[in-house]
Amino acid sequence: MDRKDDVVIVSGVRTPFSRFGSVLRDIHSMDLGIVAIKACLERSGLKGSDLDELYYGMCIQSEAALNYNVIGRQALLKAGLPENLPSLTVDRACCSSLVCVQLGQKSIRLGEADICMAAGAENMSNTPVVLNGHRWGRGLAPVTMVDHLNPIQYNGFGILARDAGEVALEHDITREMQDQWALNSQQKYQAAKKAGKFADEVVPVEIPQKKGPAKMFTEDDFPRADSTMEGLAKLKPVYGSPTVTAGNAPGLDAGASAVIIMKRSRAEAMGIKPLATILSMASMAKDPRRMAEVPGYAIQNALSRANLMMDQVDVFEINEAFAAMPLVSTKIMAGGNKNQWTKIMNRTNPNGGAIAMGHPVGASGARILLTMMYELKRRGGGIGACGICGGLAQGDAAIIKVD
Repeated sequence: MDRKDDVVIVSGVRTPFSRFGSVLRDIHSMDLGIVAIKACLERSGLKGSDLDELYYGMCIQSEAALNYNVIGRQALLKAGLPENLPSLTVDRACCSSLVCVQLGQKSIRLGEADICMAAGAENMSNTPVVLNGHRWGRGLAPVTMVDHLNPIQYNGFGILARDAGEVALEHDITREMQDQWALNSQQKYQAAKKAGKFADEVVPVEIPQKKGPAKMFTEDDFPRADSTMEGLAKLKPVYGSPTVTAGNAPGLDAGASAVIIMKRSRAEAMGIKPLATILSMASMAKDPRRMAEVPGYAIQNALSRANLMMDQVDVFEINEAFAAMPLVSTKIMAGGNKNQWTKIMNRTNPNGGAIAMGHPVGASGARILLTMMYELKRRGGGIGACGICGGLAQGDAAIIKVD
């Protein structure tokens, strides 16, 4: 394929991520998405009229319903983008915003678009408790209320934390190994934050106040910098999981991300310097309880499509839906070779992951892509592979190259 037909990334940003019940608590996720959309466009130097399509990822549709759904369309209009810009709201659980990148890439490769934006947002603190059955009356029967956050599960399938812990043990990955991964994630994140590594990707959110001027939320607000193995070991497993605790899992978080992709020939014509080239993307699914495995298999598929070997990858990003996910997936990627597994783990999430910075599910797919891209940029270039799992064991991956 001619390099002029490459699909390249020209902008990528995210808001700071906020922990459950914290500073972003009362802001609808759509408003966070609008912040990311505007900032991503501004960073690129493009105008809204330059975009051909917008894809918008979001997982918790009950929160979208607070604003009557079609959130992608509402977000682009309220962000001031053109009325004639088509949009699509996507729900593939945690994979959603990475799927948005893939859908935009397909449109570009098919010649149906030149420039696409992929965005994603979530505010799990703003998730409503759903009341059903009341409209037609319940008589003396109790009213049914559903909290989509407690625990995170799918009727008839299982509880995510339990499935992840059980599958981890099937791969001989212990609770202690998961706690150690979580501690490492925290420590790497704190070191990266201190070094200013997130300045490239994070844009501030303005938070209105009841009295006085708005406050600016400028950095992730997670409070786990003092984690220790002893402290993590004291935490009890949650939701019947044999290994997953509040310490080796991310929070229920808030935030947004956005990425702009375009055809290389169009970027050159407009004088825009690409940040990265998308070499391949892949999607897959497995037995619903085997969610911890799918990022690894998705990365393998994407590398095969790009005709690359595991050893050619400089940086891996695997979303830490639980610590079990990167541990199980990297072991799968190593093909059972212990030395190879160690090498892959040492190249995975070099600046920490979702356990440390947060996991606003609709935003996380694009987040791992842009975090990986900026890390490669700081290193002077290289190959990156990212993977993420979604509820009921769907997975997505992307391979990029930074020159």
